[in-house]
Amino acid sequence: MALKDITLGQFFPGNSPIHRLDPRAKLLAMVIYIIALFLARQFVTYAILLFVLACMIKVSTVRLKALLRGMKPVVFLLVFTAVLNAFYTPGTPLVSFWIFTITYQGLLHAFFMTVRILMLISCTFLLTYTTSPLSLTDGLESLLSPLKKIRVPVHELSMIMSIALRFIPTLIEETDKIMSAQRARGADFDSGHLIQKSKALIPLLVPLFISAFRRADELATAMECRCYHGGEGRTRMNQLHYQPKDGLFITGALTLCVCIGILSWFGL
Repeated sequence: MALKDITLGQFFPGNSPIHRLDPRAKLLAMVIYIIALFLARQFVTYAILLFVLACMIKVSTVRLKALLRGMKPVVFLLVFTAVLNAFYTPGTPLVSFWIFTITYQGLLHAFFMTVRILMLISCTFLLTYTTSPLSLTDGLESLLSPLKKIRVPVHELSMIMSIALRFIPTLIEETDKIMSAQRARGADFDSGHLIQKSKALIPLLVPLFISAFRRADELATAMECRCYHGGEGRTRMNQLHYQPKDGLFITGALTLCVCIGILSWFGL
């Protein structure tokens, strides 16, 4: 797996209907979709959710190749989860060897769990791919604004999350540059077993941490030079306003969630 395959936090500018939606509507719809994912139980409900997700990806004009490339870092997690579910779910035995037993219910549960994780990651990627970090920060802050009444620093929390998300591709690019420089000096990161590969990565940590702290210090200096003092009394150049299409989008997500809940109630 190459570091360039990690696409979390990247934003792909565009003018699709998904790009033009209010960030608050997209955040709410994503949460509702995730709830629907955990309500799904059988093939019918998963097929409906997969169809809806495929339609959203098509409308957003985000390339499927970019989504699939972003899935590579979680392949190990998917395999590990599927194996655990296949071997440790009680039910009708299909294959038994030594102390392991694969059951029909285990295979079914492993399949559904894998599909659920893939769709959950895909909808999260779709949000970050179609929403700029600044819009995401503004939307998150607006949704959490009621917490200001109990003195929760909503703006600061939203800014921290946005900066962390934005720095993911930056740090990945920096790590790739450091690895290329060390390979040019004879470092080997690919050969050997897992422990040897892990030890080979240790020399990357020092320059990477130095670079991260330097970037953080530069960002802090830039924010101070622009007289940034938190969210109190702060205004925005672009104000967020709900449009009818945002209401329709949220209503559609709620309708989908209710339908999935009803179908799951009937065992579909």
